[in-house]
Amino acid sequence: MSRVKRGNVARKRRKKVLKLAKGFSGSLSKLYRPAQQAVLHAGIYAYKDRKLKKREFRKLWILRINAALNESQLSYSTFMGMCKKKNVQLNRKVLAELAANQPDVFNLIVKEITQ
Repeated sequence: MSRVKRGNVARKRRKKVLKLAKGFSGSLSKLYRPAQQAVLHAGIYAYKDRKLKKREFRKLWILRINAALNESQLSYSTFMGMCKKKNVQLNRKVLAELAANQPDVFNLIVKEITQ
């Protein structure tokens, strides 16, 4: 059986991991074994935090809507219940954006829903 030299394949695999570890501090970006572990953990954190990001933004939108509703003596839960009854198609992201940047438009929406 003929001899197989694996230099190319192994080097490409290691280069790929080191490229992913670019920007990590110290030996985590220079040496293969620690870089491999760091890349593995970084991938896990990236996946987890992509899911957490959605949760955090939803919390932020709810807080912004609730803060804007405090002026009109209305709670967030009753407002959202009224939105469902009136079949308002605006989601929390849009409502929070209106509450923060265009409060007059948001107040018109609140008046329309509370009538």
